[in-house]
Amino acid sequence: MSKMNELLPKEKRILSRLGENLKLARLRRKFSAEMVSERARISRTTLWNIETGKSTTSITTLLQVLSVYGLEKDLLKVGEDDILGRKIQDTKLSIGKRVSNRKSK
Repeated sequence: MSKMNELLPKEKRILSRLGENLKLARLRRKFSAEMVSERARISRTTLWNIETGKSTTSITTLLQVLSVYGLEKDLLKVGEDDILGRKIQDTKLSIGKRVSNRKSK
């Protein structure tokens, strides 16, 4: 991975947590890694990379795995409740010109 694509420690932790969550989803369903790989049309190594938080997985591959678990619509929740974005947007809304209380002469 080049310097430009190197992840920050916080981003690495997020990918690691995502991988752990996906592994737990697989284990809760009592799905074998082989079965998930086959249904998602990916290699077992790719599934292992996802579950260990490797940063080489495409969003398409992630979607394929989520689909096997019935969690594909969870991707639609990303950015759905963008509190910071809405605050930024609200501060840039124009309020309009203030009306002066002075009487014109």
